This record gives sequence, structure tokens and C-alpha cells, in this order.
Amino acid sequence: MKKFANYAIAIALIGAHATAFADQNMGGMKGMQMDGMKGMQMEKMSPAAEGQEKIHTAKGTVKKVDAKTGMVTLAHGPVKSMNWPAMSMGFKVKDKDQLSKLTEGKSVEFSFVQSGKDYVITEVK
Repeated sequence: MKKFANYAIAIALIGAHATAFADQNMGGMKGMQMDGMKGMQMEKMSPAAEGQEKIHTAKGTVKKVDAKTGMVTLAHGPVKSMNWPAMSMGFKVKDKDQLSKLTEGKSVEFSFVQSGKDYVITEVK
């Protein structure tokens, strides 16, 4: 029982120190109103959402174009900047005018960004 009491004291002390450390290092946030953040989608707070998107490039072959939804399916090679292997996947296009460059069977070089859960083609060569 004494051993248990020692553990309980140690845990209480660690908790107290952690709380004091957090309070000390959060000093600049004390009193900050957080009410305006209710319902905010935090993934949109990433640097990518603030116009600092990382542009990725790849080469691929157009497998399918859906002009109605602005989606294109590409069989692309590896994308080193995303640590992706070669695969086939769907991309949105930033500008539907790009769809004219994306015909089934055509080999293309393209640039894309991640926008939330979507991957959006920004340029086609």
C-alpha cells in the first residue's frame, strides 16, 4: 500500500509541474476569446490554406475525363515530393479550361497542390 501511495504522490507532482509549465508557456493566450472558432474547420488553417501551397509535379497518362465534375483520372509515375509510388487516381482541375488539354490516352506533365482532402491540378503541359 505504501508503494501505491508513493506512485500517487509522484503522479500528482508530475501533473502539477506539467500544469504550471503549460500555464507559464501559454501566458500569451490567457484571456483569448475562442468563441469565434466554434465550427471552424481546422484543416483549413494549414499553410496550404493560406496560399502557401506546395506545388508537386508528375508525369502521367490520362485515363478518364469528367468535364461535368471537373475531374480527371491519371495513371501517374512516382511523386517524390509526396512520397507516392506510381498509381492511378482522380484529380480536380483548378480551371475547367485545362480539360481541353486532358484527353484520354494523352501523356502529360502536370503540377498539382493539395487542397484539403483534394488534389488539384494547377498546370498541364
